[in-house]
Amino acid sequence: MSTVQFELFTSAFCGPCHHTRAVVTEAVRLIPGATMVEHDVAHETDLAESLDIRSTPTVIVRGADGAEAFRAGGTPNVAQVLVAAERALR
Repeated sequence: MSTVQFELFTSAFCGPCHHTRAVVTEAVRLIPGATMVEHDVAHETDLAESLDIRSTPTVIVRGADGAEAFRAGGTPNVAQVLVAAERALR
């Protein structure tokens, strides 16, 4: 079971999405048990709409119980993602 799950919502032609993917990948590397799931909003429109995703990139951080602990649009840095993960671990 993962300790923290990062859900990354991206789109194919989103430049900042590439950078965000690298940031979240680094956070997953640093946090034991963390996982990342990426969703392309063009292919998963129903999911994106149900979660009220309004822009890409958007990162949702979930705790071990699956509850949303944090959400951010735009491109975070590694420190910001680690702080969000810490919230999910509480």
